[in-house]
Amino acid sequence: MSVLAFDIGAGSGRAILADVQDYRLHMKEIHRFDNTPVQIRKRLHWDVYRLFHEIKQGIWKAVQAGENVEAIAIDTWAVDFGLLGKDGELLRAPYHYRDHHTDGVMEEFQKSKISRRDIFEKTGIQFLPFNTIYQLEAMSRAESPILNEAVDLLLMPDLLRYFLTGEKKTEFTNATTTQLFNPKSMEWDRELVEAAGVSTDLFQEVVTPGTVIGELSVELCEELDTEPIPVIAAGEHDTASAVAGIPALDQNFAYVSCGTWSLMGTEVEDAVINEKAFEWNFTNEGGVNDTFRLLKNIMGLWILEECRRIWEFDEKVDYGKLLEEAEAAPAFAFFIDPDDFRFLNPAHMPNEIKAYCNDTNQYVPRTRGEITRGVLESLALKYRYVFERTQYLAGTPFYGLHMVGGGIQNEMLCRFTSNALGKPVWAGPVEGSAIGNVMLQLMASGKVENLADARMVTFKSTEMAFYFPEEEDTWHRAYKTFCDTIGVNNGEDLTV
Repeated sequence: MSVLAFDIGAGSGRAILADVQDYRLHMKEIHRFDNTPVQIRKRLHWDVYRLFHEIKQGIWKAVQAGENVEAIAIDTWAVDFGLLGKDGELLRAPYHYRDHHTDGVMEEFQKSKISRRDIFEKTGIQFLPFNTIYQLEAMSRAESPILNEAVDLLLMPDLLRYFLTGEKKTEFTNATTTQLFNPKSMEWDRELVEAAGVSTDLFQEVVTPGTVIGELSVELCEELDTEPIPVIAAGEHDTASAVAGIPALDQNFAYVSCGTWSLMGTEVEDAVINEKAFEWNFTNEGGVNDTFRLLKNIMGLWILEECRRIWEFDEKVDYGKLLEEAEAAPAFAFFIDPDDFRFLNPAHMPNEIKAYCNDTNQYVPRTRGEITRGVLESLALKYRYVFERTQYLAGTPFYGLHMVGGGIQNEMLCRFTSNALGKPVWAGPVEGSAIGNVMLQLMASGKVENLADARMVTFKSTEMAFYFPEEEDTWHRAYKTFCDTIGVNNGEDLTV
């Protein structure tokens, strides 16, 4: 094995050793760990010290197993950050993006400081209330004392990489998600940064995916009994790595990386910043290999997982049993908009879904099976809505959809998605982010020539599931009702 990839999601993380031989990828998971946020009084934090401990455990296990680790890289989520003081120490555990300190801040910022349109013209980024810009604005409004002490801002993968190497850099794919980076100038946007109440001096040099940042520090080498190992900036936003790990053979393709969030889009050479992209609230996040990811964030299986969490107060809920109950429930009984902010972090998700249905004059579901089916149908229909607009913005038709990530283990969601789109779905791999992380490291080392070569390796190494549309007329009628229910326009000419 030659490279060690740490793929850290919102709920768990894993360490994977990997190499490529005879044009096939060989991967071995050596460590898996929970990523559980911590509520302290009113604030929800990431337990970043525990995450770093688990990263060290992964390196230790690889070294003790006698593996020759040639490189290490991390991919994880976007927007959240830590602040360092002048002594290089972390000033406070980072806030979780679902924390409520940003409630209402985005709207107030756009009214009082910079307009929504001007922000989009500068960044091309989707408006989400937890973007880094609004987290900083919230801290400024609260007169957070650590803003006065901070000398460096590091996004989550930057911070973990800093703990490994002592080097401070920000990787491109993650920098773009902050809504503080200008894809035209390819620099931090001074006006936006200062409007959020901080200085551009807080921000780091932005480096491209595949850059060697440094080596494990002397202290870590002693602690873990290892020689210095290079640490590489992969596509450090996990969706960037997931897209790099898609086994697409066509240059133009659509994807959805589905898990807690669903991120649907395509690769483009330049950011698409125009009237329709603004109106539809699309985003242009940095990609690997000098690309941008034209996409939209969709609230994903978080909604169902939160329902399951509530139901498990009464009894353990088997996921397979839950899907059986959903199969038996009536089709298209109700619809929700997965992206309604009321589903971002409610105290009781099943009750929030019932309240939504009551507020929109729909049938109010009563059983777990009904709620599960309605959530999955609504998610698949939202995929169609975003898929059609992605085609229009990219100016190219897509003949199917690549689905990657843990969500593809939900076969009902994959089947519903194919039905909703009326197109084939190619599902796989599950470990898309980890594979993309590995491929960026192998490209940096010269073992894989380029991104097209990496995708061919992934294609040859992945067992994929194929889904084809059924009941197209029924789903087409359901789509019209869905659009009417959630209040979106279904009458636009989206011909490509």
